Amino acid sequence: MIAENPRQPNTPIANSEADVPITSQPLTEDAVSVQNDVSVSPAPSNRTAGTTFASSGSPYYATTIAIFASLLLISNISATKGVTFGPIGDFPINTDGGFILFPLAYVLGDILSEVYGFKATRQAIILGFAIAILGAVTFQLVIVLPGAEYYTGQESFETVLGLVPLILIASIAGFIVGQTLNSLVVVVMKRRTNAKHMWARLIGSTIVGEFADTLIFCSIAAPLIGFTTFGECANYVVLGFLYKTAVEAAMLPITYPLIRWFKRREPSYALTA
Repeated sequence: MIAENPRQPNTPIANSEADVPITSQPLTEDAVSVQNDVSVSPAPSNRTAGTTFASSGSPYYATTIAIFASLLLISNISATKGVTFGPIGDFPINTDGGFILFPLAYVLGDILSEVYGFKATRQAIILGFAIAILGAVTFQLVIVLPGAEYYTGQESFETVLGLVPLILIASIAGFIVGQTLNSLVVVVMKRRTNAKHMWARLIGSTIVGEFADTLIFCSIAAPLIGFTTFGECANYVVLGFLYKTAVEAAMLPITYPLIRWFKRREPSYALTA
């Protein structure tokens, strides 16, 4: 007797090739930069309207925000000194000591926004200023402590670090507004352009963010560091904005490959169709 085939007559036979959807959409500039570099299953990531950002649980993210927070702390202390170059002819250049490192914080902000998204960047901003506030509180406690008999630097210590809380208020107000706008512009433009034209969103976000940041910070900090006339304050604001924007534009040849470097090494970074 021949046994009946247990398979029902209408049971479909799976086709391992036909059942797998195949897409052939053209790769964006970001997708090209990460293809062939991801060899592990993607980790959970932040999705925003078709654009996937890398997970903020990455060790690269932790290292980046550590550098980010350090730049903020050092810049806030450095900004207690007013600096004037020139004059060039009859035109002085007014700035503060924070001009050396502070623009780099915006470069890192661009990297964080582009690779990890708005939420992760906001967390970095909060952490950075939490550390800066801790530093300011510590400086004030040290100022009021009784000095040793042999210590002769109390007045200088107060002059430099006593301004930090006021500079920090100006910095927090300016940076939170500026960096938030900077991050939003990057994320929104990335979503609307389907991750194309990265140079445009980096420059556009810089112009918007730096202008807001510089206007707010300089308006509060100018009289604290010795710029008291309207002309000095206007000089401080305009030249500060132009300088920071120019530095970020000049840094694009470095920022671009840095962003690609992060994307290639973040297995959770990808773009959805």
